[in-house]
This record gives sequence, structure tokens and C-alpha cells, in this order.
Amino acid sequence: MIQKALCLTLFITTLTLSGCALGTAVQPWEKQTLARPEMTFEGDKLDTAYTEHIYSSKEAASGGSGVGGGGCGCN
Repeated sequence: MIQKALCLTLFITTLTLSGCALGTAVQPWEKQTLARPEMTFEGDKLDTAYTEHIYSSKEAASGGSGVGGGGCGCN
């Protein structure tokens, strides 16, 4: 009984994981959509600068948008 349940669990896991590998490759005509500036991790430069300005104004400190604290001494 335990061996049958283990076999069934293994079968379902294999079936589930094989479904993740069935993705199709990006076609050449679809690459123009992925190359748009909106699709980058950095996003819009003006929007990023505006967001950092608001953040530094609210925190009353400059910097702090990277690793570490916000300038208040608490890391």
C-alpha cells in the first residue's frame, strides 16, 4: 500500500514537473516586444529619479536606496 502511494506520488510529481518544461521558445518576431524599454529591470529613468527624490524627501536623508540603512543609523 505504501509502495503504491509512493509510486503514485512520484508519477504525479514527474507529470507536474514535466509540464513546466513545455514552454515554447521566443520567436524572432516576438523579440521586438521584449526589447522595449518598459521591459527592462531599470524601467523609466525619469520615473526612477522621481521615486528616489520622493524617497529621500520622506526619509530626510540622501542615498539609502541601496543596501543598508536610510541614513538614520539603523541598519
